[in-house]
Amino acid sequence: MIVLGIESSCDETAAAIVSDKREILGESLLSQEEHKAFGGVVPEIAARSHLEHIDEIIELCVKRAGIKLEDVDAIAASSGPGLIGGVVVGVMAAKALALALNKPFVAVNHLEGHALAARLTSDVCYPYLLLLVSGGHCQILVVKDVSEYERLGTTIDDAAGEAFDKVAKMLGLGYPGGPKIDKLAKEGNPHAIDFPRAHMEDAPYDFSFSGVKSAVLNHLNKCRMTGEPIVEADIAASFQQAVVDVLVDNAIRAAKDYHMDRLAIAGGVASNGALRAAMEAACEKEGIRFYRPSPIFCTDNAAMIGVA
Repeated sequence: MIVLGIESSCDETAAAIVSDKREILGESLLSQEEHKAFGGVVPEIAARSHLEHIDEIIELCVKRAGIKLEDVDAIAASSGPGLIGGVVVGVMAAKALALALNKPFVAVNHLEGHALAARLTSDVCYPYLLLLVSGGHCQILVVKDVSEYERLGTTIDDAAGEAFDKVAKMLGLGYPGGPKIDKLAKEGNPHAIDFPRAHMEDAPYDFSFSGVKSAVLNHLNKCRMTGEPIVEADIAASFQQAVVDVLVDNAIRAAKDYHMDRLAIAGGVASNGALRAAMEAACEKEGIRFYRPSPIFCTDNAAMIGVA
């Protein structure tokens, strides 16, 4: 079976053609640059950009696959959650192609695409524990099989990626904030500032990142009022360490409590170098097999939609 997958739920316009052997025959992706001036994704601008580019992205994907559109067996599109304007563009493009080619249309949950992304690059067997961490979502899931999931924990306020973006904005680093924080943190001391780590005894797998975000803002305000030097690299490193510690601690706790010996990460924040290294070390210590997709498959992409 050969599937054309389409992804347009946020600010990536993407298409990929994959086989049932999880081979990527061809793919193309456009990351929208228009949002940098606004410090975040503007839904209306994102939808218009998807509409402008989706045809050429699909055409380029098919060309790279070396096949004809008539050769695909089904057409899938991310159907949400996401920015509704962008989702509609991708779904309508997929439905139009499916109708014209007389092929099945398959609506794919965007989070299920992330949940199965580890299977793009690894032969991870079911069941496995998944830490799904991105700009809009932060969850711990047991992936039992395709379309069969159990959510153990979620964020009660900000997603981790959202906190990264907001702290980057506080530091004047620009958007997107996650990669910029990750890069700057390499120059700083992760133990320079003791930012808080939120753990909830009554919900041990849930996350909260509003407190650490506020702590960064309070630290900056204190430095400005007292004349203390603002060491941006130390702030970035210490903030990142606080977030990573919570993500790793909660995921490892869930793996041990549910006797899971396989753990995967997915979502845009899963491409963070500090998180990947810390999770690998923690899994090795606990005897847990760790699966980390290539960074390109952690962020939004169409290959994960096709595989799902």
